[in-house]
Amino acid sequence: MNSFFDVNYALHILPELLRASMYTIGITLVGFAIALVLGLVLAILRRSPVATVSRVTGFIVEFIRSTPLLIQVYVLFYVAPLYGFTMSALTAGTIGIAIHYACYVSEVYRAGLNGVARGQWEAACALSLSPWRTYGGVILPQAIRPVIPALGNYLVAMFKDTPVLSAIAVVELMQQAKNIGSETFRYLEPITMTGLFFLLISVTFASGVRHLERRVRLP
Repeated sequence: MNSFFDVNYALHILPELLRASMYTIGITLVGFAIALVLGLVLAILRRSPVATVSRVTGFIVEFIRSTPLLIQVYVLFYVAPLYGFTMSALTAGTIGIAIHYACYVSEVYRAGLNGVARGQWEAACALSLSPWRTYGGVILPQAIRPVIPALGNYLVAMFKDTPVLSAIAVVELMQQAKNIGSETFRYLEPITMTGLFFLLISVTFASGVRHLERRVRLP
């Protein structure tokens, strides 16, 4: 059995994969935090009564959603420096994946905002609440609660898309597994363990989202 899957070798490379997994989790959490904030801004701008703002925001969202993440990351890392915007591979990768998923998240927020009863908007207007107080105190608490499961789906999807960043030399979990395989010419153990890491962490993220959903559920 050891000739097929060497347990001792797997234990030997485990610390390297664990470090890479922590790196990958960090990229995911930072990128998703940016996506949550930026996505909300895009969703609100897309509802702007100013037609130009709404249309430009809608075009940006649809353009980014309709182009591959890999191309966007390449543009940030290889093309942007030609115009004076130089950044590290980690920064470019994190920003790229954050912007990409912010556009998907914005559509989730938009669905939640559209689901708030019209009377809530009218009541806030009748009370002369500022836009800030209207969104922060009335609309968002009602809009975000129902869309938490969809946001959780994108958290897991973002985590599983981090291997794309290896294209610009970000040494995340999958890239570390490939590096180990290229050094030892044994790919079974690192790739198998990487798959198990992705499964375990994805399930953990999903469980955390379900727990949050139960916590904020109305009695």
